[in-house]
Amino acid sequence: MAQLNVNPTRMELTRLKKSLATAIRGHKLLKDKRDELMRQFLDIVRENKALRENVEKRLSEANQYMAVAGSVMQREALASALLMPKQGVTLKIGTKNIMSVDIPTFEVKTKTDSKTDIYSYGFVNTSGDLDNAISIFSDILPDMLKLAEHEKSAQLLASEIEKTRRRVNALEYVMIPNYQDTIRYITMKLDEAERSNTTRLLKIKDMMIAENIEAK
Repeated sequence: MAQLNVNPTRMELTRLKKSLATAIRGHKLLKDKRDELMRQFLDIVRENKALRENVEKRLSEANQYMAVAGSVMQREALASALLMPKQGVTLKIGTKNIMSVDIPTFEVKTKTDSKTDIYSYGFVNTSGDLDNAISIFSDILPDMLKLAEHEKSAQLLASEIEKTRRRVNALEYVMIPNYQDTIRYITMKLDEAERSNTTRLLKIKDMMIAENIEAK
């Protein structure tokens, strides 16, 4: 592992030890964030799978009803029946925060609370299959919005997980080892300098003792 290009001084050693402690704390926090993001991501994916299966099944049923309605009703009559809808829908888009990731939330509100307003036509000249298709489309709209919300959330969380994973790896395999190696190197150099100073002082002491002896 590469050492940092620093001067082997005690001040630099103190600074590096503080940086190492900060890096270790940051590494733990990022690992905890990554693990929590993974948990949230897997929960969303599991719920998303069940939602998708239900939406696809219900859409298939609605399309079958529409196909039958199209076969028993004239094209002009079918288009006319759907031309002037009574019900209106408003979509409110918001966000919620999961581990510093803003994920979208969708809330749908209808213009009226009446269930019958989803039918924009009279029942005399239309097929019951059209009623069934419209009813299914109305019922699955919240699930379709929830599905869109989950899929976008999963995409954003996956991106954040990848960024967090790279930061964790950079700290674990590059920065922290570099700090540790540099600290060991500086410590070794300072120890060598300390031993050299001690040896030099001992030699000076011996020389002074020898001079005193000669002087006497």
